[in-house]
Amino acid sequence: MASTFELGGDLPVGRIGYGTMRLAAAPEPGFDAGAGHIWRAPRDRDAAIAVLRRAAELGITLFDTADSYALGENEALVAEALHPYRDDVVIATKVGVARPSPTEWVPIGHPAYLRQQAELSLRRLRVDRIDLLQLHRVDPAVPLADQIGALRQLVEEGKVRHIGLSEVSVGQLREAAEVTPIAAVQNLYNLGARQHEDVVDYAAAQGIAFIPFFPVAGGSHAAADSPLAEVAAEIGATPAQTALAWLLHRSPVILPIPGTTSIEHLAENTAAAQVRLSAEQFDRLSAVGAAAVPA
Repeated sequence: MASTFELGGDLPVGRIGYGTMRLAAAPEPGFDAGAGHIWRAPRDRDAAIAVLRRAAELGITLFDTADSYALGENEALVAEALHPYRDDVVIATKVGVARPSPTEWVPIGHPAYLRQQAELSLRRLRVDRIDLLQLHRVDPAVPLADQIGALRQLVEEGKVRHIGLSEVSVGQLREAAEVTPIAAVQNLYNLGARQHEDVVDYAAAQGIAFIPFFPVAGGSHAAADSPLAEVAAEIGATPAQTALAWLLHRSPVILPIPGTTSIEHLAENTAAAQVRLSAEQFDRLSAVGAAAVPA
């Protein structure tokens, strides 16, 4: 099993990256925990910076953020922690979602807006070119070709290296590829959320990176008496490591980006790259996940 993947054909990254979304502050009083997250920068900024720097020390090379996380403060945090970036560090961010309140995530795909947000991301990340710029969500009110065309213009201007999309279908990937090459797709996918199997297979056939968000999910399939726990015990790994190992075995183009605010969990997640599953163990876990209700 390969330990690296060439994003866009020219950017080698480790198979396990780091998703920065969880570095935002906890929900403020009065907001539902599921809806009020990712609105402000972390209260303990030094601790968040320490996690980011430790991730780089552990050899993580792919860091994923978005302009909508904490209204851009998440991108600024990445830069504060990691700039000047090592030559092997790849920064991925996203544009295309507005945050008018802590509970709202509104797709906006107007080309001028996308280009403006990319300019702001460039400033906050302190770079002249974004390694991977992803359309955070497709705006159904704007032709997809126009949205992708705005990102292509940024590539032509030298401000973006590669383009990706998030939460899209195979049909949308094909439509976007007619406008410009697509290097990555970031969809919800984990052992228990398997609604994008066709996208995983299409990405593999096209050499497109598949970056699953929420790569480790809870639920009955992760219970103490579950097959996931059984396999984890058999191989001497934690259930989280085993779930990440299943993703790595599922396809060579999958690049999980587990997020955490804990140095200990960060090390645990990173070590999952060394976990190996037998064919029987992989099949056993796949059968459990296929029967699970999508997260």
